[in-house]
Amino acid sequence: MSTFNGTYYQPQFFLLSGIPGLEVSRIWISIPLGIMYVIAILGNSIIIHIMHKNPSLHEPQYVFLSLLAATDIGMAASTLPTVLNVFLLNHRRIEFHGCLAQMFFIHTFSSMESAILLAMAFDRFVAICNPLRYTVVLTHSRIIQMGLAAVARGVALMAPLPILLKRLPFCKNIILTHSFCFHPDVMKLACASIRVNIIYGLALILCSFGVDSVFVVLSYTLILKTVLGIASREGRLKALNTCVSHIVTVLIFYVPLIALALIHRIGKYHSPLPHVTMSNIFLFLTPVLNPLVYSVKTKQIRRALRRLFVLKVG
Repeated sequence: MSTFNGTYYQPQFFLLSGIPGLEVSRIWISIPLGIMYVIAILGNSIIIHIMHKNPSLHEPQYVFLSLLAATDIGMAASTLPTVLNVFLLNHRRIEFHGCLAQMFFIHTFSSMESAILLAMAFDRFVAICNPLRYTVVLTHSRIIQMGLAAVARGVALMAPLPILLKRLPFCKNIILTHSFCFHPDVMKLACASIRVNIIYGLALILCSFGVDSVFVVLSYTLILKTVLGIASREGRLKALNTCVSHIVTVLIFYVPLIALALIHRIGKYHSPLPHVTMSNIFLFLTPVLNPLVYSVKTKQIRRALRRLFVLKVG
C-alpha cells in the first residue's frame, strides 16, 4: 500500500469477506451459490433466446422482459468472479481499482433494473388503461429509446461513485464485510469525512430507486382503478393476471433494496450479518427468481419453453 500523509493509505487492494460466522462452511456455501449463478445466467439467457426466436413474443411487454433478463445477467456477472473466489478458492484479495469498477457495475445494473421495472409498469398501465393506443404509444423505436435512457441514467448517476471514493484517504483497515464491492461498505473504511459520499448516495437512492418506485406505485394505483371499473369479474381477473408476474418481480427487487438501504443508514448492529444477508438476498435472488417467475406465470413463455426443449430432445 502507498502512504498518504504518513498515516493514511491508498490501498493497493481490499480483502473481501464471506458470511460472518460461517467461514468454515465456505466450500458448502459455494455449491448453492454456484447453482444460483447457473440458474441466473442460463435462465435469463434462455428467456432472451426464446424472445428472439419467437415472433409472437416480439410484443412490447416481452421486449421489456428481454431487457430485464439482460440486466439480470449483468448483475449476476458483476458479482460472480469475486463471490466464487471467496467461497470456493478462499481468494479474498481484490485490487483497489478493480473493486471500484465492480462497485460501479453492480450499482449501474441495479439502477438499470429499477428503470426497466418502471418501463414495464408503464407498459401494463397503457395496455390496461388505454389499450386502443397501446401499439401507437409503445412502438419498437420508443422501447429502444427507453432502454437506452435506462442505460444512460445508470451510467451517469453511478459514474461519480468511484471518483468520490478515489479522492478519499484510507486507513490500515482494508477488510470489507461483503464478498463483493458495495459503495456503503467501501466508504466506511475511509479515514476522512465521507459526508459528500453519504449525501450523494442518499440522493442516488431518492432520484433513481425512489422516483422509480413512486411511479410504479402510481401506475398500479391507476391500473387498479381501471380494473375495478370493469363490469365482469372474469374481465377484472384477466386484466389483473397480466400484471401478476411484474408485481412479483417488483416486490423481489424493491423489498430487499428498501430493507438494505434502511439497514445501512438507520440500523446500528455490532455484527455485519444483517447487512451481508440483505445485500446477498438483493443481488443474488433477483436474477435467479425473475426468469423463474415469468416462466411459471406467463403462458406464452411456458409454451415457448416446451417447444424449445422438445426440439432439443428430438
